Amino acid sequence: MAENWLRYDQMVELALRGVVTRALQEAQVRGLPGDHHFFVTFRTTRPGVGLADWLRQQYPQEMTIVLQHQFWDLSVEADRFSVTLSFGGRHERLTVPFAAISAFADPSVKFGLQFEAGEDDGAKQAGESRRAELPAVTGGEKPSHEQAKGGEVVALDAFRKK
Repeated sequence: MAENWLRYDQMVELALRGVVTRALQEAQVRGLPGDHHFFVTFRTTRPGVGLADWLRQQYPQEMTIVLQHQFWDLSVEADRFSVTLSFGGRHERLTVPFAAISAFADPSVKFGLQFEAGEDDGAKQAGESRRAELPAVTGGEKPSHEQAKGGEVVALDAFRKK
């Protein structure tokens, strides 16, 4: 039997990861309007994940972060994003490759995506060439997102379809 090189499942997943990339690019440039906020779940064991040791010990497999009121220095690159978050009053810088993301949601508009973050497809998706075709978002100064409200790490189970 001939090898099936038309992997539509991988093509669709790649396209949907592009939605996450674009949403984060927009947030980097414009901030988050209204009630928009992002839940990003990622595998902490994936290559390229930058996480403080104490956080990695607390979340050895998977972690969900919330980008809403308290996040700083959001930086989106071709294959990853980085952001500084507050954990119990302690600021930590996280780096998350897009291939490590297993779920993304914006509950304000009831939007969510889940990904197969398997080791094989994640390694293929980590290549820079896959992001080269996405249009870059450019703009003025980065907005400040520091407000009085605190952030928290929550589980996405409430948003997942069973």
